[in-house]
Formats: sequence, structure tokens, C-alpha cells
Amino acid sequence: MPLHPADLLPAYDLETRINLEYPGMRRDVLRGPDGAPKLVRFVRPAPERSFVNFHRLDDAEVDDAITAEMAFITENQLSYEWKVHGHDSPAGLGERLLAHGWKAQDPDAVMALDLNNAPAALLEPVTADVRAITTREGLSDVIQVMTAVWGGNFDWITRRLGDHLEIPGYLDVYVAYADGAPACAAWVYFLPGSQFASLWGGSTLAHLRGQGLYTAELAARVQAARARGYRYLTIDAGDMSGPIVARHGFEALTTAISYNWPPET
Repeated sequence: MPLHPADLLPAYDLETRINLEYPGMRRDVLRGPDGAPKLVRFVRPAPERSFVNFHRLDDAEVDDAITAEMAFITENQLSYEWKVHGHDSPAGLGERLLAHGWKAQDPDAVMALDLNNAPAALLEPVTADVRAITTREGLSDVIQVMTAVWGGNFDWITRRLGDHLEIPGYLDVYVAYADGAPACAAWVYFLPGSQFASLWGGSTLAHLRGQGLYTAELAARVQAARARGYRYLTIDAGDMSGPIVARHGFEALTTAISYNWPPET
């Protein structure tokens, strides 16, 4: 059966954006007069990025809310991201952030798979050389892949994912190998007290794409989530991953665009 975004989005917002607890970060919930969350932010020291994960604002208060967040960022010397989803209110908040000087990143399609209806191909034994990474030291293979695919500095993986691997049942990390060398890296978070698990990474060396390594890691993560009793898998899918996961039953739930402040970060 197809997903019905209008039915699933309230649970998605509540369990993955409002009630989410993120290890190593302070969670601030700013509430309106009725006690309902108006803005949820997660804060950690720079250079790691803090972020707004949820907002429900009245149109008349948007500019004041943006100005207040910018003052908060400056006062605390933070690197910051404000994530805007396509179903958020008010519409047009992204344009207001741009008007205040924020920088937009490329949009993602937020997609979901109902694990009760996972395609049989993702439930078959994984035959590719996909290995679970369980130690901080093993994350060097993840960094090797991510750096080769995207460039830049991925040293934060050792710290952040290494810390998260030490939390029982919270994170699984996988690397697929080709001829014994790291070729594809991906991970999956299992959100406590939620029916959602979330996919991240999913990067394959350019010359090894089209050989099924991404799909093999997708299958490994699907099977891990089902084994833990999760109902849905979500992914913020870009241009490369979106068509692949769509072929394997993922459906569009909403969209997401991240806006950065300061704009040069």
C-alpha cells in the first residue's frame, strides 16, 4: 500500500523533529502561549553545527524569530543550520531566510519506506562484501570513502559517529568493499522511542557505481531496522540517491532545504 504523507507527517514531525534527543547536544524548545512548540533547536559548540530542526511560526512573527536566532548565533559564536521542510508553516520561510542573508543548500527529497511493505529484493541475504563498522578506528574506512566522493574534511566522523557507536542500539555503520578496498559507506540511526529509523551517508566511489554496492548497503540497513522493530525508514535523498531508493519502494514524504548562517559556512 502507498504511503499517505498527510497521515504520516504528524508522526514524522513529532518523533524525528520535536521529541528527538540528540546525544551531545542541548535541546531548546521555544513554546507559544498555548504551550505548543514553536521552534526546536539543537546546540553544540562550533565548529560543529547547531541547527533548528522544527518550527511552526505565524507569518507575522517570522522576521522577529529569524532576527532572534541570528542574535543567538552571534552571542554564542555558533555555526548554524535552519532546516525548512516543504510542509512547514508559514510557507515562504526559506525566502525570508534568504532575505536576511542566509545561504541555501541544495534541496533534498524526504522519502520514506514502510518496512512492512519492503520489497523482497531488500530482504534477501546480502552477498556483496558489506561489513559492519563497530569501532572508532574502523571509521577510517568511512572517512576514506566520503573524502574521495565529496572532498573536504570528514574528520568529524571519527568523533561524532565514534561517540554514537558507543550508545547501544543507536547507530549501525556499514562499508562495502571491492577487492578488499573501501568502496561505499552508509549508516543508519535508530531513533529511541520512535517508529522511524533514518538513513545517512550512502556514498559510492565514482568508478564503482552501478555495481549494486549502494543497494547492498541499503538492504543491510533495511534488514537491521526491521530486526529492531522499526516501522519506517526515512532518507533525505539528493539527486543521486533519490532515484535509487525510489526503485526500491521509497516514496516522497516532503522536501527539505537547509539554510546556513553565517552564509560562508
